[in-house]
Formats: sequence, structure tokens, C-alpha cells
Amino acid sequence: MERLPIVTVRAVGIALLVGSAVFGCTDATTGSCPDRCPPDPASEEVELATAIALRYIDSHPYEDEIWDWKSGVLMHGLSELYLVTEEQRLHDYYQSWLDYRIDQGYQIVWSDSCPPAITAVALLSEGPNDDYQSVVDNTLEYLDLIAPRTEEGGISHNGILGNRLSVWLDSLFMFGMVLNRWGELADPDRLDMESEQIQIFADVLQDENGFMRHAQDWPGYDESVYWARGNSWVLGSLADYLRIRVERDQSDPQVEQIFREHVQAIIGSQDEETGRWLTVMSHPDEPDNYLETSATALFSYGIARAYRYGILGDAERKVALKAIEGVKEMIVDGGDGPVVTGVSTATDPWSLQEYLDVAVEDDVNYGVGVAILALIETSGLPE
Repeated sequence: MERLPIVTVRAVGIALLVGSAVFGCTDATTGSCPDRCPPDPASEEVELATAIALRYIDSHPYEDEIWDWKSGVLMHGLSELYLVTEEQRLHDYYQSWLDYRIDQGYQIVWSDSCPPAITAVALLSEGPNDDYQSVVDNTLEYLDLIAPRTEEGGISHNGILGNRLSVWLDSLFMFGMVLNRWGELADPDRLDMESEQIQIFADVLQDENGFMRHAQDWPGYDESVYWARGNSWVLGSLADYLRIRVERDQSDPQVEQIFREHVQAIIGSQDEETGRWLTVMSHPDEPDNYLETSATALFSYGIARAYRYGILGDAERKVALKAIEGVKEMIVDGGDGPVVTGVSTATDPWSLQEYLDVAVEDDVNYGVGVAILALIETSGLPE
């Protein structure tokens, strides 16, 4: 694949670190964050995120993290935290992981193989590197030429591993964040590709109430189930996509409408007492239903990110802040540092009871990654 020119100044990094001369700033007239008000490196939230990250990397050798979505989401959280803190141990960990995995060899065969490329983009923002460029090129080649597509043109989640074409919510984060960040860094046409995929996914998965179903036409899937983490993958990715458009003084009314309808549905299903969300949002009275940490973190992240860039307002900001308090309640002292608890394990499109039976674990890599993202994004926001 032809190499694209590298832009070495990454817009999001600059926005996070030098978007304002004052951290935790508010507008005296409106009480809201000025445009591009950055996270606060000195905040309780960033301090907690850093403690979580450092405990995790001290307890989990990078060689144990494989090439998949779980580790890819963790590394994305670490690379975003590095932008705010410049803590070198974070950078050393995710760079060593990517170098090790490249050396070991990797395959990109479905949507869940794509997230490691987010870290490759982050490292390429620091300067050219043939190995990292190859990761991005191979991922884009997969998305352009290899990934099967549905009749509507959606990138099928299971890629070449399955024989049934179906888009799944997860994909809009797994490959979507690669398109977002590469589109921001080097190739704006990738933003148009992301917009197209978002609209295709919404056409087949988003219901009139704003929620999104997990999968398109999947055997055994109960379409009455609105799975929280699946919806949160979408909300987080769309918030990041719209952020980039704002940074470029551009708009995408179709995607913004999808996003707004989705946000309102999500807000309406937040647990009033805890600020968290049930793993199955559409069946709140089921006795086996439970409040889940990773979805709550991603909802908080996406809503806060959209608020920072003027896409959402004060009412939504309060939802994000309530959600992050719910996430904090699920971060406990593990003896050697803070541990993220209450994260549901990998989930496929199933029956209602199968969603409710998904195991919940602590210290899960992707749960750590999204908790870090949420803590960063809610830091410095006005109360």
C-alpha cells in the first residue's frame, strides 16, 4: 500500500495539553468549559488514572498482552494518559508491547484485530517508523480490500473468520478509532470512510428510541437486548470522531444527529442512585441484571469528550460527572494500588439470559483502559 505523509503534530495531543493556559478552567459567564479546555494533569482523576495504570503495568508484563482488542484498548488508554502526564513508564510499556508483538508476528483478520493500530498511530505522531507504518497500512488494507462487507456496505465484524455477514456495534470502536486517529493525523479521507460506516451501522442497528442493537441479523440474538458496553463503544467512538470534525472547523450533521439521539437514550437509562448502567439497559427489572463498570466508563468518556468540544451541554456534563463517580466507586485498593472492578467479560450477540450470565471480573485490561479514558476526560470539568 502506498505510504501516506506523516503529520508529526497530533491535534488531539496539542488540544489536551495546551488548549488553554489554565487547567480545570470554566467560563465565568456560562459556567461551562471554554472550547478545547484540556484535562487537568493535577486533578484527582488524573492522579487516580496514573495510579491505576502504573499498578497494572507493574503487575502485568507487556509480553503477556496479546494482539487483540482487549490489549489494544488498554494501550490506547495508556497512550492518552501519557499525553496528559508525560509519565515515561507508560510510553515505555505500550511501545515495548507493540514492538514485541510486531516481532512475534500478527494477523489482521477481523474487526477485533484492528485496535493495536491505534497505538501505532499514536507512536507515528512522534515521527516516522517503518514498523508502525506497516501496522497502519496493513490495517487499512484489511479494511479496504480484505474485510467482507454486508449488502449495505458495512464492514462485517467477524471478517474472514466467519461465513455470515453482519455488522456489530463493537466494530465502530475497534476499526473506527483507527480511522478517526489516522484521519486526524495523516489522511482526512479516512474520516469520510468513518462517517460512511457510522451511517451504515446506524441504518441497520439504531432503533427509533436511539438505542442500538448489538448485531445485524444474527442467529440466536435477542433483538430486544440493548447491551450497554456495545452502545458505549459506539458513543465513545462517535464522540471522538465529532471532536476531530470540530478541530477542523467541519461538521457532519448526519452523524451528529445519530449521536444526539443515541446520547439521549443512554442518559435516560442511567441508574439514578449509582450513576452506572445495567449491562442490559432494556431489561432493568431482570433479577440477574447488574451494573457494569466498563460501559459506564465509556459513556462518561464519550459524553465528557463531546461536552469539551461544544457538542453537548451542561445537562449532559452532569451525567458524565455522575457516571465517573460511579466508576470511582468500583475502583478499590488492591494492596499494591487501585484496581478496576466489576467489568463484564467478552460478550457475543446472544439470548437475554446469556447476556445476564456473562461473568464479571476485576483488573481486566480493557476495563483498565476505558476507566483511564473516562478519568482523563472528566478531569477539570466544572462541577
